[in-house]
Amino acid sequence: MIEEFNFGNFWSFKEQQTLNMTASKIKSNNQILDSKNIIEIEDKLPLIKSKAIYGANASGKSNVIKALVSFIRIISTSVKDDNVLSILEPFKLSIESAKEPTFFQLVFRIKNVRYRYGFEADEKSIRSEWLFYTPKKREQTLFIREEQEILEVNNKHFEEGNKFISLLDLDDDENTIFRNNSLFLTTLSSFGFGKMSKLIVKSISSIMVINGLGHSGMYSTAGEALEDFKKKDFILGFLKNADTGINDIETIEITKDNLPEDIDDDFKEEFKKGKIIISSRSQYDKNNKKIRDIPFILGGQESEGTLKMFELSPFIYAALKEGKTLVIDEFDSRFHPLLTKKIVELFNSESNKNSQLIFTTHDTNLLSSEILRRDQIDFVEKDKFGASHLYTLVEIKGVRNNASFEKDYIQGKYGAIPFLGNFSTLLNFDYAEEN
Repeated sequence: MIEEFNFGNFWSFKEQQTLNMTASKIKSNNQILDSKNIIEIEDKLPLIKSKAIYGANASGKSNVIKALVSFIRIISTSVKDDNVLSILEPFKLSIESAKEPTFFQLVFRIKNVRYRYGFEADEKSIRSEWLFYTPKKREQTLFIREEQEILEVNNKHFEEGNKFISLLDLDDDENTIFRNNSLFLTTLSSFGFGKMSKLIVKSISSIMVINGLGHSGMYSTAGEALEDFKKKDFILGFLKNADTGINDIETIEITKDNLPEDIDDDFKEEFKKGKIIISSRSQYDKNNKKIRDIPFILGGQESEGTLKMFELSPFIYAALKEGKTLVIDEFDSRFHPLLTKKIVELFNSESNKNSQLIFTTHDTNLLSSEILRRDQIDFVEKDKFGASHLYTLVEIKGVRNNASFEKDYIQGKYGAIPFLGNFSTLLNFDYAEEN
């Protein structure tokens, strides 16, 4: 579970920002939200179950998600991929920040233990790296790294760090098992004795981040999920409750010779692998009596909205059933507002004990004191220098518990809205001159 994600000097963000998932000490207009939207943890700060991020187009909303994706990717692949740091892009509209490293830090919980891990890096090397944990009440250092030097290692609680250092030739600047562009944590996790490091890398890598616009990889993942009857039941139930009219869904074997023609180009490669996903719907006679079920091709005959529901459903299943964090960019794309509301309410329900949902959206229907607490609503806004800023509704003074969040946001009381020009002037051109 995520407590907070800190990042800075990344794409449109110059200063350090915090995506905070800890619950604030506030009272909501609907006080039921103060219990069911919160994850209570004994002797620890309570966490919120969901976070909505709003902002104008090009404000930097997606860059919040991109920062988290980059953080996870570097941790997962820094040992295997020599070029993974090339994904880092500092804030370039300032001469000062363009020369500084990007900052990442995640505070999270594993089995009720709080960890704080982060690093600073540019596109060529890791500048610094650190790991702390709080087994009881006091935070303790596990390791601190500066450039290629390990400044401090906890001898008692982080023995794997000492074991690894003993393998290094400290006089060799070209040490092959500890590169300047790889993380110490990831390197440790690749060894059999790096149990804690492996646990941390696995935990961070389990955060699921997807683009709500969809892609062929999601389609393939959802198709594979149908082979598990529990996942299939969830996916089918999700589609039925979303009022798609689908009675059943299944994967069938095909060959190149009988490949259907009415398939989007994005999915043809998937179908050439030998499988196709079919949904079935009821066919009726003139007296509205059901005759039979007829098949529809997902990726061809079904709508893009239905396809997105299908692709997203196994990720929702994994988050809720396995207690994972799900992050979605463009969450409301192709979805009806009532459906996005139901998904958010699913994560905020009492039955959800420890999974979290973080998403960017333009759907102002969710800006309601009956759906989200003030600490569950974030905004992204750019200043006059082109730098993005992330802030939460709790930070804005004078917002009443019973305020109309949606109305006030549209009116610009919270910022993070576009300042639009006079579009009618676009019609004021000379036709004769054009011709």
